[in-house]
Amino acid sequence: MQFQNKTILVAGGAGFIGTNLCKKLLLENNNVVCIDNLQTGSINNIRYLEKFSNFVFINHNIVDKIKLSYKFDEIYNLACPASPSKYQFKNAVNTIKTCIIGSINLLDIALENNAKILFTSTSEIYGEPLQHPQSENYRGNVNPNGIRACYDEGKRCAETLFCEYYRNYNLDTKIVRIFNTYGPFMQIDDGRVITNFINQALKNEDITIYGNGQQTRSFCYIDDMVTALIKVMQSNEHYPINLGNPEEFTILELANLVKLKTKSKSNIIYKDLPKDDPTRRKPDITKAKYILNWQPEVSLNEGIDNTICYFKKLI
Repeated sequence: MQFQNKTILVAGGAGFIGTNLCKKLLLENNNVVCIDNLQTGSINNIRYLEKFSNFVFINHNIVDKIKLSYKFDEIYNLACPASPSKYQFKNAVNTIKTCIIGSINLLDIALENNAKILFTSTSEIYGEPLQHPQSENYRGNVNPNGIRACYDEGKRCAETLFCEYYRNYNLDTKIVRIFNTYGPFMQIDDGRVITNFINQALKNEDITIYGNGQQTRSFCYIDDMVTALIKVMQSNEHYPINLGNPEEFTILELANLVKLKTKSKSNIIYKDLPKDDPTRRKPDITKAKYILNWQPEVSLNEGIDNTICYFKKLI
């Protein structure tokens, strides 16, 4: 299949953020090639997208080189498990390979095509932060030998690769550090806090909080995140930009909100906090506001309503 217009490669396009991004790009009349090995992405996510004549899906692991016949204008690298339950333990080595080898393969495709390329890094590179909120110039406090290091350090190394391809080859690279994001097309069993709480609440099962519930997160709705990603791709910035919602909530506040909105009979129970799980997380988005003229618009109240509605259909 040959495309005549602007063509965009989305690696990890069957995942949560990737599916929403592909949908937005297609609705903006772009041609989209989605690559995903479906390790954590879902073929069900992209069933809706297959009705678009300008959408192509390729089942492939970016760790393995691939020769593509398309001429790409832009590449988004979202390929990597993002939930601790998915990227740790048996998948740890593959997580590192996806971040590093997968990034090299996509960067080389970008070089061949003279394409813009964006890497989705993560707030996890800040580790257990000693600076709050976290700005892009904070270098982080990561345990390089811990059970989360395969993801944290893999993303950090990939950031270095993107910076060096920019400095050495003048490749038009972009880096974003994504903070907690939620919304439709999340996998119900992905192990992240919002999916856990909604799933448990809708089934009237115990809502499980790890730790004392006073640890904090900042939750960005997917529509706001996708808008930001596209803005970054169109920007002239080559170094990391934080993307997230700076409103900070405790995990206990989130649990009570989900319980209230689902009218759940669930009890809230507490278990030990996993090793190296950060106790505070909040983005400083000053740079995004200045460079992108962007800030989140969807409140947690509204976003949770939309997400609960989506999960009700799945359950």
